[in-house]
Amino acid sequence: MPRLSFFYGIAIYMYVRDHGVAHFHARYGDDEAVVDAATGTVLRGDLPPRQAKLVQEWAGIHRGELLEAWARARSGEPPGTIEPLP
Repeated sequence: MPRLSFFYGIAIYMYVRDHGVAHFHARYGDDEAVVDAATGTVLRGDLPPRQAKLVQEWAGIHRGELLEAWARARSGEPPGTIEPLP
């Protein structure tokens, strides 16, 4: 499971073999959320409010890169990495 980014204790992953809409997994401690890459909507799971806000901010900044990473992953290539929040 390739890690796309890491910031403020939040790890962002994209599973190469996942199906469905373009999405990524955000983990913070024992919490995990699956987030739609196109909209930033949490599809399932939960993060603490502060971390959820940071993930949404990051996803908004990097939406195009997330969708490109999804396309690469779906074609069997590594999704690459994406810059963290400053």
